[in-house]
Amino acid sequence: MRVIQLHPPFDHGAALRVPPAHDQKNWAVLWRWLGDEAQAVAEASAAVQVRTPEGPVVAHAGDWIVLSHSGSFHVAHTVRGHDA
Repeated sequence: MRVIQLHPPFDHGAALRVPPAHDQKNWAVLWRWLGDEAQAVAEASAAVQVRTPEGPVVAHAGDWIVLSHSGSFHVAHTVRGHDA
C-alpha cells in the first residue's frame, strides 16, 4: 500500500531574530549570517530586506529569519499592533 504524504517534509534549518535598532552586537551577527542575501532598508532603522524564494521580504525587529536546510532564507513575521 502506498503512503500518501499530506504535507511536504519539514525543511529544518536555523533561525535568527531581527534585533532592535540599538542592539549593534546582534545586528553585526545578523549581517554576517545573511551575507549577500540581504540589504538595509533606508526608511526603517530596525529592518532588513531578505532575498527569499518568493522574492524580497522586509523583516522588522522581532521577526524571525529562517535559513532552511535547502539554503533559502524565509521570514516569519511577528504580530505587530496597529496604530490607532
